[in-house]
Amino acid sequence: MSDNFLRLGVNIDHVATIRNARGGAYPDPVLAAKVAQEAGADGITAHLREDRRHILDADIDGLMDALTIPLNFEMAATDEMQAIALRHKPHAVCIVPEKREERTTEGGLEVAREENKLAHFIAPLRDVGCRVSIFIAADRRQIEAAHRIGAEVIELHTGAYCDAHSEGRFDERDRELEALREMSSFAHSLGLEVHAGHGLTYETVQPIAALPEVLELNIGHFLIGESIFRGLTPAIAEMRRLMDEARK
Repeated sequence: MSDNFLRLGVNIDHVATIRNARGGAYPDPVLAAKVAQEAGADGITAHLREDRRHILDADIDGLMDALTIPLNFEMAATDEMQAIALRHKPHAVCIVPEKREERTTEGGLEVAREENKLAHFIAPLRDVGCRVSIFIAADRRQIEAAHRIGAEVIELHTGAYCDAHSEGRFDERDRELEALREMSSFAHSLGLEVHAGHGLTYETVQPIAALPEVLELNIGHFLIGESIFRGLTPAIAEMRRLMDEARK
C-alpha cells in the first residue's frame, strides 16, 4: 500500500439510529459494518454514547466479533466508557466531547483545560494496546495539549468547514480550510498521526483528502443517507473514488 494512501473509516452510528426509531433489530449496524468492510472501508467507527441514542452495547460486542478491519470506538471520557473500552480492547479509541442535549458532536474536545485528567484517563487505554485519538478543533493550543498527554492520533473536526460550504459562506469556508491545512501540518511536525472528519460529503471531501498529512477520514452520516438512494456499497465506492482522485 502506498505511503500516500488515505484510509476511509465508515461510521455506522446512524444505521442504529434508524433501527432504534422503530425498535427491534433492523437495520442491523453490524451487518452494515460488514457491507462497508466488503465495499472497501479501511475501518469502522462507532460511537457508544452515554444515552445510547444509536449504538448499543450489544452492537459493540457484535462489531468486535464480526470485523476483520479495525474498529475505532468513539467515546466520552467517562469511567463507564473507559471500562467498556478496556474490556473490548478495540484497535483505536477516539475521545470525543459529549453533551446529552446535542444532536451530534458539536465541536472538538477541550484538551488544554483538562490536560491532567485526560492524561490519566488515556494511560490505561494505551497500556492495553489501544491507539488513542483525540477529536479536536484545528487549534494549535489543543494540538499541543493532545501531544503532551500522550495521544498518538488527533482527528481534526471538519464540521465548521462543511457547514460554511453548505450555507454558502465561502470566505469562511476557505478560512476554515486554511486552518485545517496549517494545523494538520503542525500536528504532523509534532509526530502526531492526523485524521479528519465530521460532516464531509462528496462536495467537501476532496480539499480535505488532498491534505498530505491527513492519513484517515471518518465519514458516517452522509454515507448512510446517500445509501438510501444508491446503496451503501456504491455510496462508499464513490467516496473512495473522490478521495483517491484528490490524493493524486
